Amino acid sequence: MSVSKAYLKQVKGLTFVGKTDSNHWVTIDGPEDFFGSNAAIRPKELLLLSLAGCTASDVVAILQKKRVKVDNFEMNVTAEMTETHPKIYSSIDLEFVVYGKDIKDKDVERAIQLSEEIYCGVTAMLKSTVKIKTSYRIVEPEE
Repeated sequence: MSVSKAYLKQVKGLTFVGKTDSNHWVTIDGPEDFFGSNAAIRPKELLLLSLAGCTASDVVAILQKKRVKVDNFEMNVTAEMTETHPKIYSSIDLEFVVYGKDIKDKDVERAIQLSEEIYCGVTAMLKSTVKIKTSYRIVEPEE
């Protein structure tokens, strides 16, 4: 079992900087109406990006291994949050948007399935507490 570490330091108010083992810094902050300065991403928003980044990396890598030519890739993430504290995400919708010519549905579906069921550690950690729904679109280039 490997061990990961993170370090977080207060800058001012609710503005913090943190880094992990990869030694890259990230800034997080809170809203102005809750003692923050609205200078950076919120912690729960970062969670959504972590989920999207993890599964996107898997899907793109799997498609590359299958020699699927992807011209571009995007994700849209929509999350519903509960109204009462602790305010948590009750559902997360992930839309994968794959750009390219002659991309087969079955290849994209399989890549998403492998990410969901085997590879994405963020999905594995979240799926027992929040409903995660996936969809995808393939966008062909205009001629």
